Amino acid sequence: MAKSSSLKRWAPLGVAAACLVAFFALGGPKYISLEWMQQNRDWLSGFASSRPLTAFLLMIVIYAGLVAISFPGASLLTIFAGFMFGAWVGTGAVVLGATIGAVAIFVMARSTFGDALARKAGSAVDKLREGFERDETSYLLILRLAPAFPFWLVNIAAGLLGARLRTFAWTTLVGIVPGSFVYASIGAGAGALLDAGKSLSLAGALTRTEVILPIAGLIVLSLLPMALRRIQGRRQDATHG
Repeated sequence: MAKSSSLKRWAPLGVAAACLVAFFALGGPKYISLEWMQQNRDWLSGFASSRPLTAFLLMIVIYAGLVAISFPGASLLTIFAGFMFGAWVGTGAVVLGATIGAVAIFVMARSTFGDALARKAGSAVDKLREGFERDETSYLLILRLAPAFPFWLVNIAAGLLGARLRTFAWTTLVGIVPGSFVYASIGAGAGALLDAGKSLSLAGALTRTEVILPIAGLIVLSLLPMALRRIQGRRQDATHG
């Protein structure tokens, strides 16, 4: 009985891992590349214009699937989405797909590793979880807004640290909008760049001043609730002391 329960718990993560291995083995990454997009730009734009709803839904499904198996290059699809649908609609498809996939791997990580990690690590994880849960909204928004943290890693770490599903879902949905819009905008302008004989590049896309300043402002806003709670806590301690 215990063995059957263990198999059921590990099965979803095992399937996700097998899908990731199969994706690499079948040469999937070559299709998620700027080179492939440039070579197939006419087909992509034609498909999006002739069957917009089908293309939009397919983008969401593919993006969600790649995020759910934790493929680290899934963000390149944001360029595809911007190229096919424009910056705004492309961002919408990406945000929906990424959030669905993130929730899937979050649930898998939490159900598979969460209890086992808590039992083995004991009080160390309990203290970490307490701190995370106390300010989880701020933490999750910062992790989503800051480009330094890998998307797939945050999905798994949040599940291990006991984040609430609802908070994880909405902070993901909101927090990835700025970065997604930047990459979708690059995709939206890809046609003009290619027509001019220039090549696409992601180098420094999220570190330009006009991009990083608004994102930094959002990170500061995310930190405010945490800072205010700590200031209030110190005042209460000083009053009781």
